[in-house]
Amino acid sequence: MTATRPLLPLWAALVLAAGSGPILDAAFPDLGVWPLAFPAVALVLVSLVGRRAGSAFLVGFVAGLAFYLVHIQWASLFLGLLPMTALSVLESLFWGLGAIAMTLAYRWIPRAFPTPLGRVALLPLAVSALWMAREAWSSVWPYGGFSWGRLSMSQSDSPLSSLFPWLGISGTTFVMVLVVAVAIEVVRSPTLRRATVAVAVATVVVALPAWPVMTDGSLRVAAVQGNAKAGYFDGSTANELLQAQLDATVPLFGQKGIDVVLWPEGTTYDDPLTDPYTGQVFDYVSQQVGAPLVGQGVTQRDGRYYNTAILWEAGRGALDLYDKKHPVPFGEYVPDRAFWRPFAPDLIDLIGREYTPGTTDNVFDLGGVTVGINICFDIVDDQILTDSVREGAQVIFASSNNADFGHTDESAQQLAIARIRALELGRSVVNISTVGLSAVIAPDGRIVDELPWYSVGTMVQDVDLSTAITPAVLLGRQLEWLISGFGLAALLIAAIGSRRRA
Repeated sequence: MTATRPLLPLWAALVLAAGSGPILDAAFPDLGVWPLAFPAVALVLVSLVGRRAGSAFLVGFVAGLAFYLVHIQWASLFLGLLPMTALSVLESLFWGLGAIAMTLAYRWIPRAFPTPLGRVALLPLAVSALWMAREAWSSVWPYGGFSWGRLSMSQSDSPLSSLFPWLGISGTTFVMVLVVAVAIEVVRSPTLRRATVAVAVATVVVALPAWPVMTDGSLRVAAVQGNAKAGYFDGSTANELLQAQLDATVPLFGQKGIDVVLWPEGTTYDDPLTDPYTGQVFDYVSQQVGAPLVGQGVTQRDGRYYNTAILWEAGRGALDLYDKKHPVPFGEYVPDRAFWRPFAPDLIDLIGREYTPGTTDNVFDLGGVTVGINICFDIVDDQILTDSVREGAQVIFASSNNADFGHTDESAQQLAIARIRALELGRSVVNISTVGLSAVIAPDGRIVDELPWYSVGTMVQDVDLSTAITPAVLLGRQLEWLISGFGLAALLIAAIGSRRRA
């Protein structure tokens, strides 16, 4: 007979759930104490064992809110306290729904499969799959989702980083929760404490060998951090932003052997395609360095505005464009503005730039070298990054404008995600920001060169190229769908089986 009573009274479960949030946040940069992710998960799972659906939702919601209010407090500098809190509440609703599914797994699976194998293997697998499915769902919906703060994004500096090229971000999250869930079951039951083989299996999974980094040639990239006052409310004009970036690039003039100059998001708010002065500056930089420029601008086509990366060559102008595919909802555009405006008209009206999500491919051809392009929030979109590699990207350029977030954890978190992407994709990543943190990252996740916050500088590096395809890219979202489907199927089968045994 399997007990279904909660391990903890509700008040204690809520205390643990609230405590798990700051502990989990501390696992992420800037603190980056990555082992803390595991006790944080354990606190949540222990609080869910034996709960009813309603109290499980409350526990999950509290855990999510305690995490996000700390983890994305940087958003309040740009959006304000109310929108940041609203976003945290929305994400916490997903945590609550996921908690219901997990607490039902804890109730039904031991009843339907009352064996040691059911407890120490099937139950942890299902709980881990449901945790991952909750993350996957909230990462794509609504309005493109918000995938910041996924569990495995805390592991850029941990030994688990070797999992990213094999399993990707979602798969690594699954393994992390699995290790915790197995440990909980082994501790809960004396009869399972002998099941060291399960722990050994989990250890073997975690200890996958590092993906062999295979490179083929290099590209000499000059990335420029202009340190302009590029925040949304800084009041800088388009030409002031452009001038700061130009001044920071001047030391590169006349240098030999540079293959491309890379500027960050926030280069200018003008359209280089239509504004003569901006186009002339782009042309001048490309001419003086003797290499193409990958710059940024706000382009307007067919009455719509786009946040656009532009491949520009002196004398030829724009050779290719990438329109940002994942502009930030309620930051770079307001979806369903007519619906949301009555709730907070003053806040909604502050967002004047209505960027349209792009539909262009996100690769540029630099004289035979294919470069994957993404802009700021794109870095957390699994599909965008995977698509660029499948389209032939040999290196990734990640540009951003972090000026709205000051000296908060946002820049450090984004740099950690860029390092994870380098590992996951097996590609060098050049992460360039207007104000930092900027870095050149090797395919194995090492930082080769970096620029500190709020400084003017350049990074000139021979960046390794690769055409190898990692298992994470090869499997793509299929692995995520497979694991999520397994978790939901296990829950459904257990529900049927538990009723028959009742």
